[in-house]
Amino acid sequence: MPVTGFRGLGVPGRALLAAAALGIGLSAQPSRAAEAPATFADLVETALPAVVNISTTQRATPAQAAPDPSDLPPGSPFEEFFRRYREAPGESAPQQPQHAMGSGFIIDPSGLVVTNNHVIEGAEKVQIILQDERVLEAEIVGADGATDLALLRVRSESPLPAVRWGDSRGLRVGDWLVAIGNPFGLGGTVTSGILSARARDIQQGPYDEYLQTDAAINRGNSGGPLFNMRGEVIGINTAIFSPTGGSVGIGFAVPADLARPVIEQIQEFGRPRRGWLGVQVQPVTPDIAESLSLASPHGALVTNVTPGGPAERSGLRQGDVVVSFDGKPIREMRELPRNVAASPIGREVAVEVVRDGGRQNLRVVLGDLDEAQRVAAVAPSPAQEPAPDSAERTLGLALSQLDTGTREAFDVPADVDGVVVTEAEGNSPAADKGIAAGDVIVEVQQERVVRPEDVARRVEEARRSGRGSVLMLLNRGGDLRYVPVPVEGGRGGG
Repeated sequence: MPVTGFRGLGVPGRALLAAAALGIGLSAQPSRAAEAPATFADLVETALPAVVNISTTQRATPAQAAPDPSDLPPGSPFEEFFRRYREAPGESAPQQPQHAMGSGFIIDPSGLVVTNNHVIEGAEKVQIILQDERVLEAEIVGADGATDLALLRVRSESPLPAVRWGDSRGLRVGDWLVAIGNPFGLGGTVTSGILSARARDIQQGPYDEYLQTDAAINRGNSGGPLFNMRGEVIGINTAIFSPTGGSVGIGFAVPADLARPVIEQIQEFGRPRRGWLGVQVQPVTPDIAESLSLASPHGALVTNVTPGGPAERSGLRQGDVVVSFDGKPIREMRELPRNVAASPIGREVAVEVVRDGGRQNLRVVLGDLDEAQRVAAVAPSPAQEPAPDSAERTLGLALSQLDTGTREAFDVPADVDGVVVTEAEGNSPAADKGIAAGDVIVEVQQERVVRPEDVARRVEEARRSGRGSVLMLLNRGGDLRYVPVPVEGGRGGG
């Protein structure tokens, strides 16, 4: 749902079911939780002057000049007007400047202001409005789309009130929090709640580790601070889940311990400087763990190693499972990119991997991550083509060797080797795992395959050895990923 001045989550609407009369008894033991504060007034009195409203001006294209009626509140008196305006035949809307509102907070009396990147992205003009209603022109020092953070600078004749960063790692679920911001352009609005959860991955970027709170956060709160009870900023309010467009008690904030180093690097270099390992990774699911004979599903499975990158130079290989980075255990895949990004460029770090059932220790000198080195989005699968009569079949897949004809039919580049899937039966184990026509099978059980018979042989070997699944490395539009495919119930070749 598009939400003005706020970052939408892209979560599909769905019914939320409430469980009633669960019959869960309450313990008679006294609670050890701290009592609710009698008032937040002292905290707010100190922190409020450092919270600012942010106003941006953007130049709209003619197609954007009139709002989409679906974005307006139901029953709005302007809904029918804008619908007619947009649908008028033969008319083009005049190019009008667009205004948006957000929130921010001052972290230095000299005039450094933190906000969200999406608040100021594409803005031709940015102004901040102080609590005393002074309006100051702002310049953008730098921004980072990956963490949705931005740093502004304003000039003032006198020092400005500022707040300090807090330690978000020390928060416990259930701790009291206070949000201050500019919801719906009202300005200076204070709400309170608790930390509902931490380390939330809401699929917004590679470094998602959001704090979740039930403090009321609405449109326009983006970029505003989330405070602990000491009046320290422990998060930057960034997103909400809202089927209604208003607060339903599920808000997300970038934790201070992730935001602070990014802001400090933007202040020093104009952009964040992140460590770069040079690998693509995916989660280790229970099926993948079983295929690799891992005791438990943990770590980050390397699907691709960038040629000439730090990982390749250190000896890291495709199929390795990274279980430790710089002495920190990697329990979930998403922990690896966060830890790599937070590491200094040029530093040598220890990387522990599981390879061929054993553990190996490598030393990697990290490079500098650049936007151009980020992984491209996965390309859509080519349209399914009928399988040739001579195709090998296994696990419900029709397979063919790559040649000029199959490369052209399925748009497979000349530098991609393997066995191409020409058909995937709808009720097959492979199709259930998302394998489709046009996918290229590069490896089976971490062994390269170049002929359809190679795939069938490795599948049969896995079946005879009693494995529940076989691990395939697929290339789809240049993106590599491992897929565990159940072998029981699969169809043999023939």
